[in-house]
Amino acid sequence: MKISEKLNIDFGSISLSKEEIIDFAKRYDPLDFHTNIDIANQSFFKGLIASGPHIFNVFYRKKWIPLFGHTVIAGLEVSNWKFLKPIYADQPIQCFVKVDQMSISKEKGTAIVKWQYSFKNDKQENCQAVDLTILHKLD
Repeated sequence: MKISEKLNIDFGSISLSKEEIIDFAKRYDPLDFHTNIDIANQSFFKGLIASGPHIFNVFYRKKWIPLFGHTVIAGLEVSNWKFLKPIYADQPIQCFVKVDQMSISKEKGTAIVKWQYSFKNDKQENCQAVDLTILHKLD
């Protein structure tokens, strides 16, 4: 897939299992409401929830990198990361990615691209959003 202005992609949906949430959190965000089901059930969230970056990490690694990873020169910025709703175990989450801005340097054969990620739950509520600005080599 070629990077272009106004590119919009629906990466479909995935669900994180309890085991996936706990394993990820133990390594990267070992808070009790991510790692302990009993404590999570008594928490503000009333259930086990994914660590903030977990859902992004899965879609980025499994969906975005196979399409665009070969063009990455460097990441430049992560901004506007918003955690709007908790993501619970076994809850389908859909990921949409679009090119919001693109600045091409034909002389250098590169483009600075601002990618906007948005994540929706099965009720079509926004759960999360984040912008990534990346320097790409042009194909």
